[in-house]
Parts: sequence; C-alpha cells; structure tokens
Amino acid sequence: MLSETHILVVDDDERLRSLLRDYLSKEGFRVTQAEDAADARRKIAGIAFDLIILDVMMPGESGIDFAKSVRGLAGIPILMLTAMGETGDRIQGLEAGADDYLPKPFEPRELVLRIQSILRRVPAPAEPPRVNLVELGTLRFDLNRELLLDGDSPIRLTTTETALLRLLAEEPGRIMSRAELTRFLEIDGGDRAVDVQVTRLRRKIEPDQKVPRYLQTVRGRGYVLRPDR
Repeated sequence: MLSETHILVVDDDERLRSLLRDYLSKEGFRVTQAEDAADARRKIAGIAFDLIILDVMMPGESGIDFAKSVRGLAGIPILMLTAMGETGDRIQGLEAGADDYLPKPFEPRELVLRIQSILRRVPAPAEPPRVNLVELGTLRFDLNRELLLDGDSPIRLTTTETALLRLLAEEPGRIMSRAELTRFLEIDGGDRAVDVQVTRLRRKIEPDQKVPRYLQTVRGRGYVLRPDR
C-alpha cells in the first residue's frame, strides 16, 4: 500500500525537496528529506526506505557515486531526478544502479507513475535491521516499546511527551515546524501548546535545559532532535 511506502528524497535544492515532500505526501507516500549524500547516509542507517529519489548534481559526493555505493550496500530502488537529461547522462545513471531516470523539468503525475512502476517490478529488498534505540547521553529511547530508559530504569513520560519524542526520534535531524507538530500530536492551543510540551520533555532528557543539546530550537522553523546515535 502507498501509505506504507517510505521514500527518501535526496536533493540540495530545499525548495524542490519541500515541493516533492508535499506532493508525494498528498499521493499517500511517506517522505523523508536529505540535503546531500552524507545526510542521506545518516538517514539510511536508521530507517528502512522503499525507494530513493536522487539528484545527480550535488555538492560533495555526486548522485552517481552515491547510487553506486547505496545499491551495493542496501539494494534500495533508485529514481534519478536531474536536469542532466542527455542520453549519455541517462546511461551513466542507469549504469550506476538507478532503476529509472527522469529529467527535470517533469510532470509530478509522471513522477508518481514511475515510482509505482519501479515498486511493481523491483523485488522488495530484505529489510535491514532497524535502529530502534535513540541515544541521548546516558538515556535511551526505545522506539519499539516507546520507553525512555536511564540504564534499565524507565523514565515516566506523559502520552503527549511520548508521542512528541517518538515523532522527532523517527527522523532525527529533520526540522519539524510547530504547525506539523500540532497536527501530528493532535493537541489544542497552537504554537504555545507545542512549546509547553517541548519544555516539559526537555526537563526529562536534557542535562541543561537552558542550553538544549538534543531537542534543539531552530529559530523561525521549529524543533529538531539531534541524538548521539
């Protein structure tokens, strides 16, 4: 089912990443973003993805080199989405291990159809071991059991605090706006209510609440969880 399909969008263009996230989310996909190959590697280490939408021209490691290494390690289907649309470029992308190659500009509906085509014809890869523990200093958050642990001792969280920590821990490094958090947590009170829940959670996970190390505020954008691992 589409709702179970998790796509990683790797592109250094923040505007395009956001547009793809919004469009694909409306089409029923779950979407995570990465700004470059290094960011994508961190996401892949902790999340099992069903497909990668990958830009070729990125700062640092190119999409071609990244595709070669990812297909060798994870076997995740790859759709290259790039402005480099010449025949030679497409051949290079396919030789690197891409399952399909869509030049920019593109029609969003065609993108969805190509994703569906890839998912139909590519055998589902064996799911790699999931990283189910998020480390916050001496604390560990077990995503499977939704437990915050100090050693073997659980730390009591409210239902909303647990939901907030899980939401941020599922995609560490992703900045989530207050509006997103309000919607996903289904709480009343708008931005102020989110800020209150963040403050309460920080009391339980931060060594110094005045200088948050893990649950950080990104001015003008929202909140992000940056665990040790």
